[in-house]
Amino acid sequence: MVSEERAPRMNTVTDVEIRRFLQPMHSIKSVVFVELPTYENILPLASGYIQAYAQHDPEIKRAHIFDIYSVPVTAERELILAELEAKSADVYAFSCYIWNMKLVRWLVDKLTARIPHVQVVLGGPQVMNCAHKYIPEPVPNIVVCNGEGERTFLEFLRQHALPQPDLHQVPGLSFWEDDRLVTNDRAPRISNLMEVPSPFLTGVFDDGKYSLAIMETNRGCPFSCGFCYWGAATNDKVHKFEVERIKQELDWISDHNFSGIFIADANWGIAPRDVELTEHIVMRSDETGYPLMIQMAAAKNRPERMAQIAELLVRGGLMVTQPISLQTLNPLTLELVDRKNIRDSTYIDLQSSLRKKGISSYIELIWPLPGETYDTFKDGITKLCRLYADTVIVYPQLLLHNTPIYGQKEKFGLEVEEVSSDRSEVEVVVATNWVSATDCREGYWLYYALHALYNMRGMFLLAGYLDRCGVMSYGDLFASAAQYFKSRTDTEICRFFAQSVADIANYDLLNSGKTAHMILNSHREEFDSLLTDFAQSQPWWSDKLAREAFEVDLLARPYVYREPVRIPAHDFREVVAQPGDDAHSLTVKISPDMARILEEREILSVPPVGGGPVVRIDHRGRQKLPFMAKRSIEHNANYCQGMVLRFREALPHWSVTETTTPRPEQGGAWCEQ
Repeated sequence: MVSEERAPRMNTVTDVEIRRFLQPMHSIKSVVFVELPTYENILPLASGYIQAYAQHDPEIKRAHIFDIYSVPVTAERELILAELEAKSADVYAFSCYIWNMKLVRWLVDKLTARIPHVQVVLGGPQVMNCAHKYIPEPVPNIVVCNGEGERTFLEFLRQHALPQPDLHQVPGLSFWEDDRLVTNDRAPRISNLMEVPSPFLTGVFDDGKYSLAIMETNRGCPFSCGFCYWGAATNDKVHKFEVERIKQELDWISDHNFSGIFIADANWGIAPRDVELTEHIVMRSDETGYPLMIQMAAAKNRPERMAQIAELLVRGGLMVTQPISLQTLNPLTLELVDRKNIRDSTYIDLQSSLRKKGISSYIELIWPLPGETYDTFKDGITKLCRLYADTVIVYPQLLLHNTPIYGQKEKFGLEVEEVSSDRSEVEVVVATNWVSATDCREGYWLYYALHALYNMRGMFLLAGYLDRCGVMSYGDLFASAAQYFKSRTDTEICRFFAQSVADIANYDLLNSGKTAHMILNSHREEFDSLLTDFAQSQPWWSDKLAREAFEVDLLARPYVYREPVRIPAHDFREVVAQPGDDAHSLTVKISPDMARILEEREILSVPPVGGGPVVRIDHRGRQKLPFMAKRSIEHNANYCQGMVLRFREALPHWSVTETTTPRPEQGGAWCEQ
């Protein structure tokens, strides 16, 4: 028997059922948007905008049923296919990116073979203006959307609903007609973004289905960097959603308990109102507890405003690190990639400001961009280390469709290799007119040395001492270490480096996380030994203070997980190290000169009257998790990658516990230049 409480719900009818009743079944068409993001539970914003825009038209809403299918690209492909096939939709609309394009092509081939009536629309930066590649032969039921999707998709649905569709009427569409590939002129960009209804506020997204929100407050980019699709695709003009609508969307996100927000603007902080919106996010997080974190792409040429925004988010507990997308310090490269109007001093000032506020940041570089040589790349790294960058992350240059560089392959002599994958479609630049394929790999080795010795603090103090004294620059030290690592494939760490370089595995964002996991945890002792062997082979090993800096680096190298500290199995000659007063700390007796080095690096504040102090190195750190041995390497690498990008959270805390009176021969500058 059905209870009275349940009966009303059983007798209700849905909006879809009402439309089916009012219209013949054959006239109701089903549309499935397909998004295959890199991570789970990411809100499918692109599909949401297109659905909201389409169903705002009463006729289209009356004649169509919309559905959004979103699963991570790593999901089992046969399961994805089965679930899509079960929907038996009239139209499947795929969002296409480099990370999912091979999987999309496989799914499209299967769906078009199994569902005779199906129509497939491909859109997104990977397929735009590339219909000749993705529908190279006459196929009547696959089309490509070029440009913004809202207007094009709406007009496509209007034509698709007609007995005799005329696809020539659909702006921005590429399609086959007989034996000819046709591409219509694009629709004008949407200048009044309020023309696009909010998918947040119009009920497009299901409650509780997603945990990470993506949102736009504007579209466009005033810059046209050669390696980037953003500015090239939007003709430089920035169009904005109204502030009150943005605040309402932020309220919706907060009220629906989204753990994070990624602001998908090209330049968050470009306008003064972005400070006001940041304050609104922090206020809503205080009121509801959500969101828990924010990510964004920082504005170029706005260091003061970005520092203000970063401080608001950090103090509000919503951000722990700020990316600084520098990309290169080489003047020729900046000119060739049309980035010379972005001052490198902007990034340097921002990094300096964040460091003074105690806020983590990481500088992003791309290797090898046109005009960059191995030497200019190495010199740029040296400059950043001298500026006390927290962390320097180097990404391989990807040859992305619809970027200015993509159309200049021959001009710049770009050679590419495709990453081995059955899901992604990634082409990595491995040679240019300025860099041979061999030099490109040498640059990758240089980065692994930088990552190990500087980012992971393997020789952090030592590298600074050698550079300051003119013994060996940062770049030369990293280059020397890279050559040594290449010779030590008897160690698992160096074999991992070698395999990563050969496979261009640094394309994988988790690769640096795996490196951190090995160096700071699973192969920590092996790395201690590797560093010692390298250091003792160098001419500067005869320098007493260099040896002391090396020993202090061994003791201070962070632990990426929360775990008891261990004094390395090293024959300490220059410092005296002992276990601290708890499982997470050490006490170390250092020289006055080493104290001055630590003071200069803003690591330690030493009383002026102090001699050689005893310091406490507390490795407890903030926001560290215990090592979970039963988790997969991918899970641990994902955690470690997050810690790499906010490495201040992993660094030890230093304090002086005891000082001694300096002897007459002590004191003075530790390095004369």
